[in-house]
Amino acid sequence: MAMPSTGHESPANGAGAAALLAAGIGTFLMGILTAWAEASATIKGLLVWYGPAGPLTGKTGVPVLAWLLIWAILHAAWRGKEVNFRSIYRGALTLILLGFLFLFPPVFEAFGR
Repeated sequence: MAMPSTGHESPANGAGAAALLAAGIGTFLMGILTAWAEASATIKGLLVWYGPAGPLTGKTGVPVLAWLLIWAILHAAWRGKEVNFRSIYRGALTLILLGFLFLFPPVFEAFGR
């Protein structure tokens, strides 16, 4: 007995892939900014958006804004489409792991020396 057709041969996964990749890029950017702020007094100063919180405001604000922008662009481009989710998943996971690596004090403090 054949299964009834739902009208979709393969489900669109572009919207989910867009969210995942944008999160990976945002996480990686946060790690890079953390290390860069440790290495450069100029960058550290540019990341101070609210004095009492110091550069933490920029270290989190820039990646969140980038994540939202990248997510919107990728979502618009991939919405309703089938993309190679496995490759995007692997790339996003790699970016997330590298981003987390740069957030550990022994790693980002090494850039300040």
